[in-house]
Amino acid sequence: MAIFSYTEKIQQIFKHIIDIVFAMILVFLVLGIGVGAVKLFVNLLHIFEASGITGKYQQIITDVLTLFILVELSRSLVEYFHTHRLRMTFIADAAIVFVIREVMIGLFQHKMETSMLLALTAFLLVLGMLRIASILVYQKEKRLEELQQ
Repeated sequence: MAIFSYTEKIQQIFKHIIDIVFAMILVFLVLGIGVGAVKLFVNLLHIFEASGITGKYQQIITDVLTLFILVELSRSLVEYFHTHRLRMTFIADAAIVFVIREVMIGLFQHKMETSMLLALTAFLLVLGMLRIASILVYQKEKRLEELQQ
């Protein structure tokens, strides 16, 4: 029995350390979102000063999509504190937004090759299927929990 309580204590310490690390990551993500939002509004003011609009809009689109990624990652961490599990749907959402961001930037700059576009499209399809599968698994787990109660 002494070994069992010893391993439980180690697991509790591990869980506390993970909680602290995730809390620190969440704080930095929230600070990043705040700084990013302020930077977005500052860039918006520079649009009125610029003669051309193409370059500035590209920067704004990039900043907005980056903020979406940070929001999705922070949602994943907030959910972790409620369930002590990372939900795949939030992580898949962040990855999908990241790939879409890269595709949009590459297409807007006219720098994306056809092979890269096809590869990112296939990756996006896989991420979409992963997200759908994670939703189905989550709903199945939720139904099993309801049946057990």
